[in-house]
Parts: sequence; C-alpha cells; structure tokens
Amino acid sequence: MRARLPLAAAEFIMFTLKQGWAAIFGILLLAGLIFTGWIWQPEWPLARYDALLIYALALQGLLLATGMESWREVRVILLFHLTGTAMEIFKVQAGSWAYPGAGLIKLYDVPLFSGFMYAAVGSYMARVIRLFDMHFAPYPPFWTTVLLAAAIYGNFYAHHYLPDIRLGLFAATVLLFARTRIWFRIGGRFYWMPLPLAAFLSSFFLWLAENVGTGTKTWLYSGQASGEWVSLAKMGSWYLLLYVSFVTVTLVFRDALSPAAAADRPPPAAAQQRRV
Repeated sequence: MRARLPLAAAEFIMFTLKQGWAAIFGILLLAGLIFTGWIWQPEWPLARYDALLIYALALQGLLLATGMESWREVRVILLFHLTGTAMEIFKVQAGSWAYPGAGLIKLYDVPLFSGFMYAAVGSYMARVIRLFDMHFAPYPPFWTTVLLAAAIYGNFYAHHYLPDIRLGLFAATVLLFARTRIWFRIGGRFYWMPLPLAAFLSSFFLWLAENVGTGTKTWLYSGQASGEWVSLAKMGSWYLLLYVSFVTVTLVFRDALSPAAAADRPPPAAAQQRRV
C-alpha cells in the first residue's frame, strides 16, 4: 500500500484494518447475533440464547488456541465478564432493558452469554494496546483513575435511588484525561490522539453495536419498539463505561502507562526497539 498509495491513505487503511483485527471477538459476536436472529426458529430444541453462549465460548477457546489472545488478556476479559454480568442482572431487574427470548441458561432473567458482550470490549482494549504498541502519556495518578472508574460504575447502580451525577462524571473524565495522549504505532511511525476523543469515537461504534443487538431482538430497552433505533443518550452511557473498561484493562497492562512522560513525544526509542 505504501508503494501504491499516498502515505496518509495507506496509514489510514492500515489503521482501519488493525482496528478491525483488534475487535475481531466483538465483530464475530455481532455476526452471531445477526445470523441467529435471522435463522432461529422458536420450535428448535436449542434456545437461541443458549446457542449464543456456546458460540461465545467456542470463539473464546479458538482465540486462545490460536494464540490470538494470551492468558494475560483472558484475565482482563474475565474481569469484564464478571462486572458486566453483575450490571446486566441489576439493570434487567430494575427494568432498564430485557431479554425477550427463551433460554435455559439464564441467571435472574439474564442469559449468561450477555457477559461476553462486555468481555468483547475488554478483548478489544487488550488487543488494541498490543497491536498498536499503545502508550498513554502523560497519565494522571493511577489512584485518581481508579476512583473515577469506581464512581462511574457505582453511579450506574445508584442513580436508580439517588440523584444522577453523570454530568459531573463527564466533566471529571475531561479534567482528568484532558492532557493524556494515546500514542500508537502504524508501521514505523507514531501518531497520537487525545484519550477523551478516542473514548467518544469508541462510544459511537458501541452505539452502533447496540442497534445490532436491539435490531436482532437480542435485547430491548424499556419503552423501545422493535426496529426502533437506540437513543443517542446511550452513547453517553458507553462513553462513561469505556473509562471503567479502560481502567480495568490498566489493572493488568500497567506497563503502557507513563505518568512522567512528556505529552509532546512518543515513547522513548529504547522502548520502541523493545516493542519491535
């Protein structure tokens, strides 16, 4: 591509391809939602939700067996699965959304495959850090990011009983991470993007994925008619949840964080050579 295309076009294509490769678990999971939503019949002996759980487990096993994911990344995915399933149970019981289909493997009306949708976000984040040699600098004090993530996660539960503080949390994400750049490598060149901008763009693609879920009747939000687009307000929820996701990943991938690094340059040459 570099021989035949302008540098900017070649780098953008490579960026897109690597992003897709990093999100392979989520892409294949969405493909499973679409395919099963299209072909599944109510009278079949295996319920669609149970089939999706088997499919998700098989995908995870395949990624491990082929070396596309490491056991280190599986630790991240397990954290996402547990926290995601806990939130699903609470939100379904609170009436925020529901899973209208039948299934044997459910916990408090939540099909257990749903945890893999959160795990797909964790898989993407762990893989994208590795594939792009990502480096976050300057990174705020780690304890402040954990505190923010805990406040965001707690608010998803507490706002059902207490005043919703998400506007303050939006402001906190910008104040805390305004100077943080995501350094990433394509070929031999490093580029950077402000972390809040990356979170905003990622929330848009997750909103699109939400529409795949509701469009295939895998789940429906309270008051949402079948075929109706998911409210854009859900982008805000995903924007906040992405910070919880990011901090969860950094519990394992601490080596990508550089509190003392300068904001106007990529990682040191020695670090680049080690990664290469």
